Amino acid sequence: MFKSLLSAAIAVAVFIGVVTVATTASAYVVCNNFGDCWHTDHRDHFDNGIIVQYHPDDWYFHQDWGHDNNHHWRDYHNGRGYYRNGVWVPR
Repeated sequence: MFKSLLSAAIAVAVFIGVVTVATTASAYVVCNNFGDCWHTDHRDHFDNGIIVQYHPDDWYFHQDWGHDNNHHWRDYHNGRGYYRNGVWVPR
């Protein structure tokens, strides 16, 4: 009886840990009004006429980046900021 209770307690603890990690880790693809898109792990507020759209992380895989003239994929960049016409602008 003790073994089955211990096994159940461990299973519940592992489940709670997995659910906690899955719900706290967020990733987005953000695209601005200049057509630049990049990965980010947070939502931010932008000034100076920067308009952004946040998409789920898997949105990236559903795009045809080779033939899309409206969006341009940019590399991940550390720190807060945004791309403007292909140039990273730190904040």
